[in-house]
Amino acid sequence: MASNSPAPEGIELQEAPTAGAWGEWNPTEDSARPPRGKHRVVKQRGGLARSSTVLGVGVIAAVGASGIATAQDRPQVAISMPSLPDFGLGGDGQHADAEGAASGTAAAAKQTGIIAQQAAGHADAGATLVGRILQQAESQESAAESQTRAQAERAAQEAAAAEAKAQRETAQKEADDARAAAEKEAKEAAEAKAEQERIAKLAGSYSLPTSAYTLTSHYGDSGSMWSSGYHTGLDFAAPTGTPAKAVAGGKIASAGWSGAYGYRIVLELEDGTEIWYCHLSSMSVTSGSVGAGETIGRVGATGNVTGPHLHLEVRKGGSTMDPLAWLESKGLSV
Repeated sequence: MASNSPAPEGIELQEAPTAGAWGEWNPTEDSARPPRGKHRVVKQRGGLARSSTVLGVGVIAAVGASGIATAQDRPQVAISMPSLPDFGLGGDGQHADAEGAASGTAAAAKQTGIIAQQAAGHADAGATLVGRILQQAESQESAAESQTRAQAERAAQEAAAAEAKAQRETAQKEADDARAAAEKEAKEAAEAKAEQERIAKLAGSYSLPTSAYTLTSHYGDSGSMWSSGYHTGLDFAAPTGTPAKAVAGGKIASAGWSGAYGYRIVLELEDGTEIWYCHLSSMSVTSGSVGAGETIGRVGATGNVTGPHLHLEVRKGGSTMDPLAWLESKGLSV
């Protein structure tokens, strides 16, 4: 059917062939003749091919750029396809076909650009994610190194503290030992000095029982001449009449004849110790108090004896003790 509207300038209109001439009219690329003039109908197949090619390149670029992102994380992209243009042979139809093909190509290019931008965004997001992962790994490694270094430093500090403590304890022990040794030495020196002072003091308070003597029998000597079977005193052999002196200050507890002991004087000291003077030839003091070194009798040979001597016994609490040791403990050199 011929169009009633005037044809645009430069475009020649052609009548479409009737169905009776060629059968059912189906214009194709082979049967449609290109119109003369400035406007030509663009081959639709070539336009679609170019649009598909551009779209495919965009998709490939998007997939390559966002390769580090997973398919599940990639947002879905809506792709719109341009509508197919009308293949009418009218002048307006041919012009519309050309504009439709150009519009489809522009839309495809725009869509490709959007896809490329989205792919670039995914690529940037992927690169950012990789950077964050690397930064996190670096931070974790740095934290692990810091922790290891802190543990090593703490162990070193603990070892140094333990060593310092051991050194302090050793030094303290050595100081304590040295102090204890010094204190012991000082104590021993003080005790020795005190003993010397005591002996010196006692030497002034005590006296030997006689003079010009010879020790003949000692304490503990055994023999049949003693009724107990052993000697219970210390014998000072001296000429008859040699003075017998009080060894320390005290009082006369008894004085008189005592059988085998002959004439005997018992001197009781302040601490209860008894000093027996036996075999005396005479007794000068028989009662009262006497001082150290005072003559209380004289050496003789009365009682059970073999010669003149002073038999001296030291008793305390009814038991005898060694007179020689007792006299020496009082600072006397016998």
